[in-house]
Amino acid sequence: MSSKALAPIILLALLAGCKVTKAESVRQNSGDQTTSEPTPTPDTSTPPPTTSPSPSPSLLGEVAIASEFDPYSELTSAPIPASAAPDVVGAFRFICSAGQLLHDDPIVYPGQAGKSHLHQFYGNTGANASSTYASLRKSGQSTCMSPLNRSAYWMPAMLDGKGNVVRPDHIQIYYKRRPKSDPKCSLTSGDPAAEGNCVNLPNGLKFVFGYDMVTGTPPTGETYFNCKGTGATAGHYATIEAAVGKCVTGGQIGAVIKAPACWDGKNLDSANHRDHVAYAAYYNGIYKCPTTHPYVIPGFTLQAWYTIAAGDDLKLWSLASDAMHPELPHGSTFHADFFMAWDPTVHDMWESNCLDKLLNCSAGVLGNGWMMKQFDGFSWYANPRLVPAT
Repeated sequence: MSSKALAPIILLALLAGCKVTKAESVRQNSGDQTTSEPTPTPDTSTPPPTTSPSPSPSLLGEVAIASEFDPYSELTSAPIPASAAPDVVGAFRFICSAGQLLHDDPIVYPGQAGKSHLHQFYGNTGANASSTYASLRKSGQSTCMSPLNRSAYWMPAMLDGKGNVVRPDHIQIYYKRRPKSDPKCSLTSGDPAAEGNCVNLPNGLKFVFGYDMVTGTPPTGETYFNCKGTGATAGHYATIEAAVGKCVTGGQIGAVIKAPACWDGKNLDSANHRDHVAYAAYYNGIYKCPTTHPYVIPGFTLQAWYTIAAGDDLKLWSLASDAMHPELPHGSTFHADFFMAWDPTVHDMWESNCLDKLLNCSAGVLGNGWMMKQFDGFSWYANPRLVPAT
């Protein structure tokens, strides 16, 4: 078996925390059903309609732009994953590597190259200040497994306090949402605890989330730092400084941020790049989207993990955006940006299968007998780990 063919299977197992040898790499991870049966023939037919009505074209976002290549050329076969039950949401997960470092922000400063604090990008390798939905869809490779995901994700670069950027080893991103057939996914289902009307992630949707650099207000969504590795103490630490002594040399510190999952159903952006999306909350004891944002989109969590090496001083580490608020503890200004540009065929696959069939999909598995290929040269550790901050 070639290394490229082996890589997706190894990635499946590693995502579940399994230790994998070459001889063991054909085993499935703990989130999938272990089977000795032949791999099923991938289902290329049109998925059956869900029990919920299809969203109107206005809820689909931009007119979808197909990839200029055959999307199936970037897929390989995979077993159907296990149900996510007893969880009530389906999950779709994949891994990204660090991409370009730019003083650009195509959402906040569109067309103004070099105006932003330094950002670490993931996903589309061609994303820059001038990016649009059309440009993201038509060009660029991707550090998120495959150019099937030309979406752009970015956050402030991590600085070591000694003139360098610390590049993340890898980034874990996972989308979750209730199936559209769930009564809690429809405000007309008769379920008084309905969270909202569940819809697909709109094409071209873009937003900023986390700390608000304009108003200086704390994030409404969840952001925190975590630690892992031998001797580390895992936890939800509000700042990098709070993680000092908990994250240890030889281990990793993770920057974790949760995106909003409620949408107004009308706008793909807003003046402050935040108001068109929102977070669910408890209203009269019921967890749901606000009435101003009645549509439930797949929400995602992003985890960026950085190695702490010998000679590093975590007390000096900070995010590039922290320089704008030196009075705050390092890491306080944690925020991120997202610009949706998925291949429409593959986007439909993971929404219709992983989410709408309540499946537990990892490592780019699409829930229908296919999974995304991992790009050649993928590594779990950044190389180089440090690059000069410019």
